[in-house]
Amino acid sequence: MKKFNTIFVVDDDLVYHFIIKKLFSKCNLDVKTSYFFNGLEAIDDLKNKVETDNVPDLILLDINMPVYDGWQFLEEFRKLKQNLTKEITVYLVSSSNDISDLNKSKLYQDEVKEYYYKPMTQEDFDTIFR
Repeated sequence: MKKFNTIFVVDDDLVYHFIIKKLFSKCNLDVKTSYFFNGLEAIDDLKNKVETDNVPDLILLDINMPVYDGWQFLEEFRKLKQNLTKEITVYLVSSSNDISDLNKSKLYQDEVKEYYYKPMTQEDFDTIFR
């Protein structure tokens, strides 16, 4: 079983936040989760945590968000990643099944582990956490 203690959920959809919380509960996952409504909020928090080496183990990242979308987050994350002493696993989670988004995600293969479609299911969680 993969051990993720701290998780960032970066998505502007409150319903998705609710679904994720329910999945954590249903799967009996005891994790510290921080929720962000756009990529800028998440990247700013991550920058602060890099200094204290208190970064999350896992990031569930949406693509389409206001302010900073998932792609902008990944560009900044790519730069930050060089200063990390610990590996952060990133999964893209999006309702987009557009082939251009799928292809673009491959440009971030060093940052993104997998691309999941919304809504996430218990089976998705089983794959990620077990």
